[in-house]
Amino acid sequence: MVNDYFSALSRRDVEAMAGYWAPDGQEHIASQVDAVGPQGVRAYFTDLFTAFPDFALTVQTTVAEDDKVAVHWKASATMTGPLWTLEPTGAHIELEGIDLLTVADGLIVRNDAVPDSMALARQLGLVPEAGSALEQRMFAAFNVGTKATRRIAAKSDLERVADGVWLLRGGVPHVMNVYFIEDEGGGVTLFDAGIAQMTGAVATAAEPLGGINRVVLGHADVDHRGAAAGLGAPVFCHPADRAAAEEGHPQRDYHRIELLRIPSRWIYPRLLEFWNSGPIEIAGTVDEGDEVSGFRVVHLPGHAPGLIALFRERDRLALTTDCFYMVDADTSRPQPPAPAFDAFNQDTAQARESIRKLAALDPAACWPGHLGPLAGDVRAQLERAAGA
Repeated sequence: MVNDYFSALSRRDVEAMAGYWAPDGQEHIASQVDAVGPQGVRAYFTDLFTAFPDFALTVQTTVAEDDKVAVHWKASATMTGPLWTLEPTGAHIELEGIDLLTVADGLIVRNDAVPDSMALARQLGLVPEAGSALEQRMFAAFNVGTKATRRIAAKSDLERVADGVWLLRGGVPHVMNVYFIEDEGGGVTLFDAGIAQMTGAVATAAEPLGGINRVVLGHADVDHRGAAAGLGAPVFCHPADRAAAEEGHPQRDYHRIELLRIPSRWIYPRLLEFWNSGPIEIAGTVDEGDEVSGFRVVHLPGHAPGLIALFRERDRLALTTDCFYMVDADTSRPQPPAPAFDAFNQDTAQARESIRKLAALDPAACWPGHLGPLAGDVRAQLERAAGA
């Protein structure tokens, strides 16, 4: 039956072809059409033979197994009539393809046809000849568009914080925040560096922004410096956290993991080891009042001795790392702003004073080291957090 069908195709007998199809048969011609039943097949091939009235097809090979029949064919034709929305070109084409037919009860119930559509497009003049100068120019233009799309796609992983400031969230769940601050001369300054497992994502996200000029650590805890070692950029931090960054231990010497609830007290030592990337080479330090990419450094010790925030006067934007938490360290669930857990603080009383210092800046928005942001009546929320 399949041989008879292709015989009808080779002599362009549309009515005979339609007679070999089941009423609900599916004709799928890749990149061209999905037709249903005899009527769909009749309509498609009528249009094809109108455009190519001398269409000639020869079967090269036929392979059958159970209800499947594969047919390798070659065809030639001249385009002297319109095809869909294309005007006749007079072009002569040589084409080949493979059809995979499924047969039941003597009728075709499915055909998946794969013609060489690129060869057809080239011969009709829709795309340039292979290796031609026009093809090279077309590829060059396409590559420009691809690079632009890639830049947009990479940027889509970033969340816009404010003018010239972007956020990449990472970790499992996505509670580790890394901030990208666009520098005036191109490229970005990173504020905080997340965990070691974010290194590739951070580097990729920075590329369309011009690459990483420097990394400034909000403090030297492992979940804020993890990617810094692998980014190939100079790293800066507050003098009071320099030793901890350079030593690279997974825990700070004042951590009291035993204060956490079960099972967190068992899990966190392993997580901190996992997030760690080891010692960081520190290129320099930043301190209270220094300028970083249009932001002012604000020293906010307590959680860590060298914890800093970045504050921008013109829009009162604060990047606050772990001055306060908006995530429950036991469950990773969101929570109202509060001091970090005692288990991770060097001095919780001092951390509360630092939250009050931050509140006194009257920030319009605070973007912390985990989850966030804090918006609305920020000052009032911070004052409540300091007393929580």
